[in-house]
Amino acid sequence: MSNVLETRWTDIGDKLVALAESVPEESYDYRPVPEVRSFAEQLRHVAFWNDYLRDTLRGGDANGDANEISAAEYPTRSEILPALRESFDGVRAELAKGNGKRGAGADDTKLDLAVSYIDHAGEHYGQLVVYARLCGVVPPASLAGV
Repeated sequence: MSNVLETRWTDIGDKLVALAESVPEESYDYRPVPEVRSFAEQLRHVAFWNDYLRDTLRGGDANGDANEISAAEYPTRSEILPALRESFDGVRAELAKGNGKRGAGADDTKLDLAVSYIDHAGEHYGQLVVYARLCGVVPPASLAGV
């Protein structure tokens, strides 16, 4: 099960990071309507919850109050992209260690949480594909025929 989780996590992480890399800096503040997050805010939100999952898989005390990594610390594309990559890599490392797997003595809560965060990343990927297309960017996965 952990291999499946790690593979699915890697797949969605790679797609989301590639999409974020394909969108130019000037589009990071884009939002389709005033009431929704900007492209940058979406990415900071995903990175925050990925870090939350990583900490939870490690058995740490994760705090979800902020809901996104700091805009002051990660204001632009050049700061957001490495944080996003590292957030996916951090969870991948925990999954590779077997954190989140099902088995004797395993914590199924962590397994369920890992699966729900794959969904979470996929939902935001879908939103961000629309943002990218509205900005005239064809998502890399579409160019690759995926």
